[in-house]
Amino acid sequence: MTKSLRARRRATLLGSCMLLGLTTVQAHAAAGAPSLIPLPASYQADGGKDFVLKHAARVGGNDEASRRVAAQFVELLKQNGGPTLAVAENANKAQIRFRLDPSATNPAEAYTLKVSNTGIDVSASDDRGLFYGAVTAAQLLTDQTPGEVAAATITDAPRFVWRGLMLDSARHFQSMEEIKKLLDAMAQHKLNTFHWHLTDDQGWRMEIKRYPKLTETGSCRVPLGDAGRNEATGQPRTYCGFYTQEQIREIVAYAAQRHIQVIPEIDVPGHATAAIVAYPELGVTDQKLVIDNQWGVFPNLFNTEESTMQFLENVLLEVIDMFPAKYVHVGGDEAVKDQWIASPRVQAHMRHLGLKDEMEMQSHMIKRLEKFLEQHDRRLIGWDEILEGGLPPEATVMSWRGTEGGLKAASEGHDVIMSPVTHMYMDYLQTESPNEPPGRPTTIPLQKAYAFEPVPAELAADKRSHILGLQANMFVEHTRNNRHLEHNLFPRVAAVAETGWSPQDKRDFRGFTQRLPRQLQRYRAMDIAYAQTPFQVDLRDKGDAATGNVTVTLDNPLGYPVHYTLDGSAVSSRSPLYSQPLQLKVPVQVQAAAFFNDLPLAAASNFALTADSLRVREDTQLGLCPNGGKLLLRLEDDGPAEGEREVFNVNIFNPCWLWEDVNLAGISRIKVRAGRIPYNFQLAHDEPARKFAPAHSRYGEMEILANCEGTPLASVPLPAEPGADGFLELEAPITAPAARGDLCVRFTGDTRPNMWTLDWIRLEPAR
Repeated sequence: MTKSLRARRRATLLGSCMLLGLTTVQAHAAAGAPSLIPLPASYQADGGKDFVLKHAARVGGNDEASRRVAAQFVELLKQNGGPTLAVAENANKAQIRFRLDPSATNPAEAYTLKVSNTGIDVSASDDRGLFYGAVTAAQLLTDQTPGEVAAATITDAPRFVWRGLMLDSARHFQSMEEIKKLLDAMAQHKLNTFHWHLTDDQGWRMEIKRYPKLTETGSCRVPLGDAGRNEATGQPRTYCGFYTQEQIREIVAYAAQRHIQVIPEIDVPGHATAAIVAYPELGVTDQKLVIDNQWGVFPNLFNTEESTMQFLENVLLEVIDMFPAKYVHVGGDEAVKDQWIASPRVQAHMRHLGLKDEMEMQSHMIKRLEKFLEQHDRRLIGWDEILEGGLPPEATVMSWRGTEGGLKAASEGHDVIMSPVTHMYMDYLQTESPNEPPGRPTTIPLQKAYAFEPVPAELAADKRSHILGLQANMFVEHTRNNRHLEHNLFPRVAAVAETGWSPQDKRDFRGFTQRLPRQLQRYRAMDIAYAQTPFQVDLRDKGDAATGNVTVTLDNPLGYPVHYTLDGSAVSSRSPLYSQPLQLKVPVQVQAAAFFNDLPLAAASNFALTADSLRVREDTQLGLCPNGGKLLLRLEDDGPAEGEREVFNVNIFNPCWLWEDVNLAGISRIKVRAGRIPYNFQLAHDEPARKFAPAHSRYGEMEILANCEGTPLASVPLPAEPGADGFLELEAPITAPAARGDLCVRFTGDTRPNMWTLDWIRLEPAR
């Protein structure tokens, strides 16, 4: 489907989303401590004179390691928007001084930073701590008054040893430059673990020289719909990408310079389609597979034979050679066992091994790989499904389905990284704004990410040391480009970083939001396209088109003060402060922005409300119908292949949209604009939850229901195909049973491999 005109219509309603630059904001945090993220363990104002950075200031270190960190500090400061300083040949002549002191009793990664009128001194017992002191120093010098730092002493150390971020490069591929930029941002947040998801059903992204087909065949797929066709020739258009071993070593070295370990993930036994396509003998069935262009949970597993285990061990040998980190991640998640259950070969193998079920078969494979890795001085880590069927003694568990798996594993003496889908999945939407890019259904706002506590209260005190830390996960099914990736990660990664680093008793969300505006300016300096939606103003309106009365609610997702105007004039901190719903008459132009210390956090949003707009709702303004299954996704259109695409809110379990409490008095017709996109989801055992209202004509119908139940008010047959642009407009007469009520729009019939989506619904009054 091609892009609709809706994006342009929204732009006129919502205004621009331009980022504010460093030149427009001199951020002012709350009085007192500077705006540091993550918050240090101890900050003590010393009461002396401030340090003021002069143009001729120099940076230095007392030995080779310290001078190396001094050079890194120069780059950190420049990334944050500060000046480019020179490194002094003699540390005694420097104003920002780094000193490595191996005799110090500080814990690993800890540092001490002291500011006086003569400069900034950073000391640590190891080079990691010295580097993190450099990160803090760079933030201090780009704080409230850039180049001026109050006299103080900071004593700092991280709470957790594992402060991680996982990036999925299998579903969508990132360039080397994009990976390095992300590593730079991780270092600026004191994150120290980059978990790299390199294999999945949709692509194998890592060169294995012994098995060249893994990348020759396994790294390409043909996307569904318009994106999978060459517009000029009509031929298939492939989506490809993999990292050579030389490139992987380059990334590993780049990360190591920033004290970030890189943990590779090779999924076993599920998420294996790409590998099986490359080498069909690895699979369970004789079915010919292709690299899949769908998302979700697939049935394809590695078989359990010795030759397959040798293949996996051979792959791990090359992985170990590329990745020096102690851990190797072997996945273990979402391995639907249907193929194993149906396979006589697998069942015979299980009987031969004396295994009672498929869970034990998976555990047997994981234990085999754990022993292999242990023989090569590595430790196995896997998603919490590796608990099922028995866990290898030295295995580490990454708890993603909640914290329960991590609690169980830690209670049994296993190390754990907490990474629950409820709080740590960055591909979930972060606000209810219609400006959110594609993503998964549950909203994980910044507040929720910040509130996550990795150590369960019910975990015994003597087992709490097994919680190594936490990790944010960025799966990219719905994140096609780096701009959307950065939107999803930032600023939520700042919340994750603070939880991983700062003392639990010092974390405070209100204080975090007071320090966040300065961090946004650092993002701007780093050219990070952080999410604007948490800093914009959303509008909800409810009114009567006939009388022109409308109630307007304004909201900033993070609770920053909102100011507004109603006459089309520019909004400022001197404009009226929003405190309660506004009772207005249409037409009216509402302009609103969220402010911090009298400065806007994002460009103002503009909303043009008219009698006509009160009769229209777009899909992002609608809810889910109360009956039937519920799995809301914010889905991207299937074209164009490059550039911007339209997005739609779709309940893939039940294509039905709800407009609550509609004024239907005087309404004689309903007009709907609908589009069609590919249905590209594998749902495994969740597939039966997908519901279809019965179709009464060949291609199904669009139905309008009052209060979402009973006999439809209207039913319009759907055509075989939409218009040339992928959309169509449908119109149906109605006689409303009441003046007010809920209204539902649904599409009937099982239309897969495609599905209808709602673009907008309009109420048409009697003429």
